[in-house]
Amino acid sequence: MTTENLSSVHRALDVLRALGSGPQRVQGVADALGKEKTQVSRTLKALAESGFVERDPDSLEYRLGWQLFALAGAASDSRLLRQAAPVLRSLMRSVGEAAYLTVLSGNAAVTVLAERPGHALQAHEWIGRLSPLNCTSSGRALLLGRPDEEVDALLAAQPDPLPGTERAPRTPDDVRARLATEREAGHSTAVEETEPGLVAVAAPVRDFTGSTIAALNISGPTLRLGPNDLTAAATAVTRAADHLSHTLGAP
Repeated sequence: MTTENLSSVHRALDVLRALGSGPQRVQGVADALGKEKTQVSRTLKALAESGFVERDPDSLEYRLGWQLFALAGAASDSRLLRQAAPVLRSLMRSVGEAAYLTVLSGNAAVTVLAERPGHALQAHEWIGRLSPLNCTSSGRALLLGRPDEEVDALLAAQPDPLPGTERAPRTPDDVRARLATEREAGHSTAVEETEPGLVAVAAPVRDFTGSTIAALNISGPTLRLGPNDLTAAATAVTRAADHLSHTLGAP
């Protein structure tokens, strides 16, 4: 590695450490590190492209991104990740399908932990990938406990038209209508909304303030998760999410 490349790596690490104290604008990070603003700006943009930091479009502040936690999930001392691991494992074993923990990252959902059984046929590997909010069970589960104005803002920031198959809600009004139904059920279900043959169900995870901070999700192929199986999976996912929420101090 050249000296220039090594310097870039050190600069990126310094920027991440600076953001560890909380969200900051470019100038704040530059001041904290004693670096030129242009250098710090380039570093932040590169980190944002990789998902290691996120930029708030309103405040223009950068914060650490969940891609960072996804990469370091196994070693992270984050309480959410630590407490979620055994819950995911138990959920996967009880249902027999892949179980995931997903969080909101900017205007999308990103999976940060996964437990998978030994099936030869499984859903695509989702960990670390950004997923749309409208046509995934985990994406909508992340919206279930959020106030209407926040949901509206997130939907306004989605691609137009919204992604997904013909089974998915493809307009903001359709998403709101689906959320109203799923709030009553306490979970979100997506049947072949991202691609044919893939079904999923998810439930929100709440922290000690009652805020939705994550979603637990089960997904698999339709040939193994028929209607009755999906109903049973929904019950298991909801119970697991409630248990994890209680562990995190949710009221």
